[in-house]
Amino acid sequence: MAKSSALDILIDLASTQSDEAAKRLGVAVRACEDTEQKLAMLLQYRDDYEARFRAGVANGISMAGYRNFQQFLEKLDAAIAGQQRIVDTAKRRIDAERGNWQSCERQRLSYGTLATRAQQVEQRKENKRDQKMMDEYATRLANYKR
Repeated sequence: MAKSSALDILIDLASTQSDEAAKRLGVAVRACEDTEQKLAMLLQYRDDYEARFRAGVANGISMAGYRNFQQFLEKLDAAIAGQQRIVDTAKRRIDAERGNWQSCERQRLSYGTLATRAQQVEQRKENKRDQKMMDEYATRLANYKR
């Protein structure tokens, strides 16, 4: 019985670890979604600003205005590149957390399989004991009737 008790403790521990890993994965996914939203907002802002820039060029802008637009677009491009790196990092974190969760889940499932096998072995032993008792009872009953 100590084996199944120890196995139950391992299963509970593995379940707890798997649940915690799933929570961390969820946090990583939400964080990645947030970073992707920020990137999308930056890209949209850049497109809008570039459209204003093109309209300004079409209507004629001063050289200083042209330079200011160009410099701001460069800064936006740098911010977009930085945000893209943050998105990439967040995606790598998701992959790492997913791998961690999968590992924890495999361990939990393997302990469950071991517990099932132990129960099956115990059930076979119990069935053999029951069969032996029934055979002994039948033998005694047959001897008693003679």
